Amino acid sequence: MRFWSFWFNSFVLSSQYNPPRFVELLMLLLAIAMLAIASILPDMPYLILGLSLVVGASVSILVREAIAPSPQTRITQLTASLLLIISLYGFADLMYTL
Repeated sequence: MRFWSFWFNSFVLSSQYNPPRFVELLMLLLAIAMLAIASILPDMPYLILGLSLVVGASVSILVREAIAPSPQTRITQLTASLLLIISLYGFADLMYTL
């Protein structure tokens, strides 16, 4: 029980310490789950939801880094831009196949 208490307290502390980063982390975790489900099931809503979560999280990361830069600003911006480009390519490919 102490193990779960430690993880729960760490979870609460991280959400209180930096809420925008915590929300972005949740969005990216949900996107990974939705894209994993979309790769198993051929349903389109999972793919669309996963890609839109990636777009939202990457735009949020880019805006947050523009307002308040972190020590690793360049790497974070590069990663967010790469995620944004890949997800927009996924949307374009999705529209092309429809």
